[in-house]
Amino acid sequence: MPAGAAELVEREAGVAEIGHDRMALLLHDPGAQDSLVELGGGVGVVGLDGDVIDSWHGPGTMPGSILIVNPHASAVTDDRAAEVAEILGADLVRTERPGHATELAAESDAESVVVFGGDGVFNEVINGLKPGVPLGVIPGGGSSVLPRALGVARDALAAAAQIRDAHQAGRARRISIGRVNGRRFAFAAAIGFPAEVVRRVDELGRKNDRRPPDRTFALTVARTLRAHGGRLEPALEIDGERAAFALVANGDPYTYLGRLPLRVAPDASFEHGLDLVAPRRVAVRAIPRLTAAAVLGRRAGGVLYRTDLDRIEIRCEEPLPLQVDGEDLGDVGHAVFECERNALTVLV
Repeated sequence: MPAGAAELVEREAGVAEIGHDRMALLLHDPGAQDSLVELGGGVGVVGLDGDVIDSWHGPGTMPGSILIVNPHASAVTDDRAAEVAEILGADLVRTERPGHATELAAESDAESVVVFGGDGVFNEVINGLKPGVPLGVIPGGGSSVLPRALGVARDALAAAAQIRDAHQAGRARRISIGRVNGRRFAFAAAIGFPAEVVRRVDELGRKNDRRPPDRTFALTVARTLRAHGGRLEPALEIDGERAAFALVANGDPYTYLGRLPLRVAPDASFEHGLDLVAPRRVAVRAIPRLTAAAVLGRRAGGVLYRTDLDRIEIRCEEPLPLQVDGEDLGDVGHAVFECERNALTVLV
């Protein structure tokens, strides 16, 4: 062993080895090149120069990870965030303003990033996440569509344990993500009427910094349709086809209404390209038919469907609202949607 390197010693009788990042470090092996030291009751790996290489957080944790938390999400509390961080063994960082999660993800050198919040903060993180960094998403919002669609547990603590175990087992899923006019989205986007509904809900404000519940969205759909005279005429063009509005899906289901998945684009898959769903026109009498198709995961008549696309270009007759992952991006007259295939590694 080189001079100056501390020899490995057994801290407790009968302890033969310690696991570090799935690697066994034999405490009695005189030929080992790293030393183990006590760090306030924990264990750390120390290089030959005496610098700590990495602290060991104990079995079943995620050293080198950060947990980004939106403290204003519907199901997030300080105590719950601390419990999640403890399960993961990750450093906890809270967002302080809109867009902050994008900055945190972009500036982080963490080996993996876990996010606790709603779909808005998930969207911010994927717009800042460095290439190749695995992502975990823990439901903390009202709908939390992304983790639910990926099969992550609904309970935050169970989700944290699931992500931790996936990290330890090397279990991950490669998925595609969408991009519109330069902004990434994880599961869904829309132009026109659906995005207008999102905007109207946002205009209702937030109670205790919480977004209104799903039932408010359902009521707002009816009110917005009534404001259009109960009928939506063609307002945009897609490859020569005219439609009332456009939905772009990156996975299935498109969203949820309470516990009910709405499978607007039943052929969409996170492993494939983007899917387009665009009703040519909508009248009040068509709502039950369109709703039934979404609930049953079937295609409806009078709707333009396109699947597994790399690019979608939409031109509006006049500027229309655009939303991604439930976030209002303002009005646009022209939108280009593109698919980034196999762009994101998610821990599930």
